[in-house]
Amino acid sequence: MNIGELSRLSGLPVKTIRYYSDVGLVPEAERSRANYRRYDHDSLVRLEFVRTLRELGLDIATIKRVLDRGEDLGTVAAAHAEAIGVQIRVLRLRRAALRAVARRDPTPAELDRMTRIAQASTDERRRIVEEFFDSIFAEVADSPEAARFTERMRSVSPDLPDDPTDAQVDAWIELAEMLREQDFRARLREMGKRSFAPSERRLVPTGAADVDWFTGHVAEHMDAGVTPGSPKAGAVVDTVLRRWGLTPDDREELVDQLTLAVDPRAERYWQLMAVINGWPPIPATMHRWQWFLNALRAGHGQLR
Repeated sequence: MNIGELSRLSGLPVKTIRYYSDVGLVPEAERSRANYRRYDHDSLVRLEFVRTLRELGLDIATIKRVLDRGEDLGTVAAAHAEAIGVQIRVLRLRRAALRAVARRDPTPAELDRMTRIAQASTDERRRIVEEFFDSIFAEVADSPEAARFTERMRSVSPDLPDDPTDAQVDAWIELAEMLREQDFRARLREMGKRSFAPSERRLVPTGAADVDWFTGHVAEHMDAGVTPGSPKAGAVVDTVLRRWGLTPDDREELVDQLTLAVDPRAERYWQLMAVINGWPPIPATMHRWQWFLNALRAGHGQLR
């Protein structure tokens, strides 16, 4: 058959078939006396195979190696599928980043930073978090307890799925920006230094039952409209301090510890990690601690 008939049977343009012939993908079976290309049934089968591989995204050089050198098509296809998978993940992140941009209307500098953050690879995300931990744990006292705590923190990193939701990409962008804040880092460094200092007294219980009791007790009065500066708040403070086994002499030190520890960003860090990693939502409780700190500063109650 001539090239026109091959075009009609395959559905490919003559120009494309001629190009495939010139580069050796579908060589003609023979030439006519007038030097026109002539093809046979094997040419049609080969052409359809080439078209399929091109539609799958394989480049000309790779297809030629498969056809001419007998390279294993299964191996080539697997490698190409993996490459396409990487491209798909990148495109999904770009799509989510563009949606975030559309919602935030950032400046050009913010846009550049958001795009780089959103498209960071898994290793790059891990490096961002590791550098953050290196910064905040640099001055923590060397003790087994501190080492265990540091190891636990480092073992948990943001892990965006291959097809992240818009909320997950938004959370990653917000988290990465937060980890860059020098004020936040300095605050956490001081918290770490004081938490694991041998001479530091820990006045606030950290057990789950104690924390649940505290937030529930404070929430009951907050939700009832009790303000931190009112005498009723003083009664709440007294109840908490008695439960914690504290005396009037501890009050000033407790205010100092809570002033350092009560930072919404610390809670927000874990809330963002929960969104990114698909954990159950972490409820907000930092406003309960802030209310208690304000009530403590107001000085009401018997433990003055």
